[in-house]
Amino acid sequence: MVILVFAMVFGVYLYSICLKQISPRAKIKFLNAQVIESPCHDHDINLSQIPSVHYPKPETFSRAECEHNPVRFFAILSMQRSGSGWFETLLNSHINVSSNGEIFSVKDRRKNISSIVQTLDKVYNLDWFSSASKNQCSAAVGFKWMLNQAEILSKPLINSRSLINDLKDMEVTTAKVLEYFNSTRHILLYYEDLTLNRTKLKAVQEFLKLPLMELTSRQIKIHKGPLSDHVKNWEDVNMTLTGTAYESFLHSDY
Repeated sequence: MVILVFAMVFGVYLYSICLKQISPRAKIKFLNAQVIESPCHDHDINLSQIPSVHYPKPETFSRAECEHNPVRFFAILSMQRSGSGWFETLLNSHINVSSNGEIFSVKDRRKNISSIVQTLDKVYNLDWFSSASKNQCSAAVGFKWMLNQAEILSKPLINSRSLINDLKDMEVTTAKVLEYFNSTRHILLYYEDLTLNRTKLKAVQEFLKLPLMELTSRQIKIHKGPLSDHVKNWEDVNMTLTGTAYESFLHSDY
């Protein structure tokens, strides 16, 4: 009986509240809501990949039917004379990839942080037009950044006295770059990977989430034969590297 009375009282209380809520004297307030366009993520995209997926809105043209096509940004970090140019031509043979070369070789584009950001915005917003630009929907767009600059010679004369230190410096530079980008999604490639194991190109396309294609290049190797034919002071270089951790470089020929 006590429980029944309690239920009745409680019910009357709730009923009273409901009447107050629907009373015609109640004040109605409208919220000023702003509709913000939400990104059109593909259902096939894993949630962990969303930070690396972008939907550029170019200022110079309309993406039209491609506007919901996700684009991934990339940068090729490389040393000089490492085969990165050849690798880039392989990437650009894919109909959905635009790799725009050494865009920061022009000094004005890297003179300060503002010019660097402005250049990057133009590239990654698909407003950068070059021979790598494509008519198809872009799936990956990027450029190449060289970690060092070196004079290019057809038959170089190598300073054998500083050669060991130079190689160590390059190792330190590479280690620093890998450490710096350790928390960034990346893939590590060696020239040998591309020449001796062509399935590595499949791994690159999977990394960029591209439709798999056979990648090709019109570049041809102009320097053939043993390294000794292409270094003026080969005997000095051979003597310097023999018996060191870099001796294997003497026998590399691709």
